[in-house]
Amino acid sequence: MHDATFTLSPTHLSGDLVRLEPYADALRDEVRAALDCDPEAWQLFMMSGQGAHFESWWTRLTDGVAAGQWIAYAIRERASGRIVGTSSFLNIKPERQCVEIGATFLHPSVRATRVNAESKLLMLEQAFGNGVRRVELLTDVRNLRSQAAISKLGAVREGVLRRDRIIWTGHIRDSVLYAITDLDWPGVKATLTQRLASTSGHS
Repeated sequence: MHDATFTLSPTHLSGDLVRLEPYADALRDEVRAALDCDPEAWQLFMMSGQGAHFESWWTRLTDGVAAGQWIAYAIRERASGRIVGTSSFLNIKPERQCVEIGATFLHPSVRATRVNAESKLLMLEQAFGNGVRRVELLTDVRNLRSQAAISKLGAVREGVLRRDRIIWTGHIRDSVLYAITDLDWPGVKATLTQRLASTSGHS
């Protein structure tokens, strides 16, 4: 029988390729630089973190952290020492033993590498290791690259939430819902670990 609650707290998560660092004021300029690119990609996000939109992005995420509703991570590539993206736990719901992983943006220079796979593995290990029963991942139905990346993680596509939300551009978005449950997790972990053990360097 599952415990009724779980606890997730901001903590550094380290792998071979990346280190996930909780948002802190000292990281603000590095995160800003990592997100200030690829305006076409930002058109598919709930909110934009590029350019003039960065301050509202940073405030929204850090306010969510303060309220216990969000854990935002900067993704640092260990080899280069650079912040190369961001990802978050959001919609943290201890009463449902459920959390969402989202607000993930990777700099184009690392999208063809194993950075995403290892970042997600670290976050999934944190979630399921702390009593989460279900991890959800949602993306814009138009975002085919995101859908492919989520599927490659081993998440199950559960359906489309029609006219789900209004994004920052004013577009009314249909969201594709994926999930990984505690029952899926052993197989997902084994597959991701095997991928990361590959010497190819590609995700």
